[in-house]
Amino acid sequence: MRPHGAPANPAAGDVASAVLAIGRPDFPNVLIDTLRRQADVGHCMVFALSRAGAAHCLLDAGNIPIGGDLGAAYAGQFHESDPNRDALFEGEGGAPIMLPAFAPRMYGARYRKIFFHDSGIVDKCAAAIWTGDTCFYVNFYRIAAQGRFSVAQRQRLETIAPAIAASIARHFQEKATPEQSLAVLFATRAPLSGLTPREREVCRRILEGFSSEAISQALGISLHSTLTYRKRAYERLGISSQSELFAIVLQLLAGPRSLN
Repeated sequence: MRPHGAPANPAAGDVASAVLAIGRPDFPNVLIDTLRRQADVGHCMVFALSRAGAAHCLLDAGNIPIGGDLGAAYAGQFHESDPNRDALFEGEGGAPIMLPAFAPRMYGARYRKIFFHDSGIVDKCAAAIWTGDTCFYVNFYRIAAQGRFSVAQRQRLETIAPAIAASIARHFQEKATPEQSLAVLFATRAPLSGLTPREREVCRRILEGFSSEAISQALGISLHSTLTYRKRAYERLGISSQSELFAIVLQLLAGPRSLN
């Protein structure tokens, strides 16, 4: 077992709110709030790209007033001239990828005018993940009033981007409710699938923010039984805290087989 207070992933729990919002109508708002809190992201846009050449804007949230227009323009034409396109289409395989650092010179003059000068965007980071024939392309922006991403903010985005991209892909691909999404992970993915049914129920409710008392009431068992199931589950998983349990979930979401 890992020492208490030493989570498997330092980002564990940091994006938990976005993970638990998968499938909910407020997912875009929870996502941008999470990104603002973790890396002061101003705006997020998500595109679905297919190998057949189609592009669709799936999400537009944040502080760019003309974000909807930009999304439509990119999906309609400009995705074909995106300098990240080659990297995107070389990334097939299921694992989230980070795209090259933003540099204005990478973009053509018309592209720069519409997407950066007219919108006020001064910096961006991007990640992508393939699920089947669809690439979910996730863009994080900052506008002039914010300035460019700091080194620390960029590093933070690189840390959380895999889990964020995987959560976005699961949200738009499956349209599952948070409860269903967690249930699938616990039923099919090791090491969570190695737990007993009751241990899974307890751990799922821990992830959803239930107290031990609330779990006992929901499952109709004693508080002593709830604590025992939690202890046994943590021992099987080699963890000692809720944050480490979140780390396992995030690793499974971001792993190459997480969306199969």
